[in-house]
Amino acid sequence: MKKASSLSELGFDADGASSGFFRPVADGTSTPTAHRRRLTKISVIGTGNVGMAIAQTILTRDLADEIALVDALPDKLRGEMLDLQHAAAFLPRTRLVSDTDSAVTKGSDLVIITAGARQIPGETRLNLLQRNVSLFRKIVPAVAEHSPEALLLIVSNPVDILTYVAWKLSGFPASRVIGSGTNLDSSRFRFLLAEHLDVNAQDVQAYMVGEHGDSSVAVWSSVSVAGMPVLKSLQQSHSSFDEAALEGIRRAVVDSAYEVISLKGYTSWAIGYSVASLAASLLRDQRRIHPVSVLAAGFHGIADDHPVFISLPARLGRAGVLGVAEMELTEEEANKVRRSAKTLWQNCQLLGL
Repeated sequence: MKKASSLSELGFDADGASSGFFRPVADGTSTPTAHRRRLTKISVIGTGNVGMAIAQTILTRDLADEIALVDALPDKLRGEMLDLQHAAAFLPRTRLVSDTDSAVTKGSDLVIITAGARQIPGETRLNLLQRNVSLFRKIVPAVAEHSPEALLLIVSNPVDILTYVAWKLSGFPASRVIGSGTNLDSSRFRFLLAEHLDVNAQDVQAYMVGEHGDSSVAVWSSVSVAGMPVLKSLQQSHSSFDEAALEGIRRAVVDSAYEVISLKGYTSWAIGYSVASLAASLLRDQRRIHPVSVLAAGFHGIADDHPVFISLPARLGRAGVLGVAEMELTEEEANKVRRSAKTLWQNCQLLGL
């Protein structure tokens, strides 16, 4: 028997199949017309551990009417789709489709790209970056053609540089090309502070900005809980909260992903929740503030002619990036952001885009 994900694939005609179970209300009017509303479609490019964690979280949060999955490995792709389809009785009604051809993403409202080349032992970071750029040359123009009004959300690493690449290759305005950036880094930062202060992480206002990577900047000057500045309080109550201690906390945030990878082999759930929160803010027009990778030229002393993407707190809505917060940084924090941006811009210049 043919393996299938629907009865129509087994040869059963689906046209009018429900008519034997339901009939319209007889009120003397003509045949009722179906209620029409605009359906929301999200596409996920890359069905590895990260891509599927994102798809699963989006599905359980009921953020889309249709989810399209795309991957280069057809058997794994179909297996992942079937595994989610078989949970249909326990989930909101969402249509799931998959294909190795990006045409399946046609008409998407949001396209999330998680695909990326894996580093080969001994390979330089620049060579890995070049291979990822080659991969994006195949992915981005195609999805942009199929969904010219979509928002692009880049998750693949190095996310800041690849968000710049996606912006260049898509031809989309910068407001519609966003990198997941330090949204998750900031959550890790808030978690560590919340555990220490014995409060809910949602009540901690704290941001990691700049590069999603080793040079990310912990903005200690603006950390607060219930409107109270945290750094001043900690330094008054704990003499050990000196510059070395603050750097140790920042380093712990940066290294936390490496710890997870060393323990379970990859990260997945946290980035799944992080990206789903971004999807909700974007598609539901929530106007929430997220530290994501955005076009940062002109902010915090970054040169206007350096169109680099780094993470800054941005207001997100249905149109994408609605604005970037002009947050106050200390001179030291601003210098670190500029150094981070300069390094990223130098790498972008090597790509020849």
